[in-house]
Amino acid sequence: MKKLFVLLSAFFCFTVSYAQKTVYVDTDYMLSKIPAYKEAQQQLDELTKTWQSEIEEQRTALDALYKQYQVDKVLLSNDMKAKREQEILDKEKELKELQKKRFGASGDRVKKEEELIKPIQDEIFNAIKDIASSQGYAYVIDAASSAYTLLYSDTKYDISDDVLRKLGYVK
Repeated sequence: MKKLFVLLSAFFCFTVSYAQKTVYVDTDYMLSKIPAYKEAQQQLDELTKTWQSEIEEQRTALDALYKQYQVDKVLLSNDMKAKREQEILDKEKELKELQKKRFGASGDRVKKEEELIKPIQDEIFNAIKDIASSQGYAYVIDAASSAYTLLYSDTKYDISDDVLRKLGYVK
C-alpha cells in the first residue's frame, strides 16, 4: 500500500511538473471590438459592391448583345453571324477575366483584404505571441471557428524532429 502511495505521488508530481498551459482566444470577438477592423471591413464591402456592379453591368450588356443577336440571326449572312458570335464570345471572355481580376485567388479583393485587414491580424497575432511567451503558455488556440486553429505554440513542445528521427529521416 505504501509503495502504491509513493508511486501515485511520484506520478502526480511528474504529471504536474510537465503540464502544459493551453489557452484560447476568440479572434472573431476580438476583431469585432477593434474599430480599425470594422472600418477596413466597411471599405472592403464598399469596394466589393462597386466591383459587383461593374460585373453586373457587363453581364447585362452581354445579355442584351446575345438577345439582339437572337432577334437578328435569321436576317444575317453567315459571315455576319460568325462575326456577331465572335463578338459575343469576346465579351464573355472579357466578363470572365474581369471576374477573375476582381474576385479571383489573386484578385483585387484578396489584395485589398491583405492590405487592409492583414496588418490588424498581424497586430493581434503579435500580441498573442507576446502574452503567451510572457505568461508561459504552451499553446494558444483560436476558438472562433468550428475547426479550432492553433495560433501559437512554444517550440520546446515541437517533437517533429523526434518523429523524423524515429522514422529514420533525420539523424
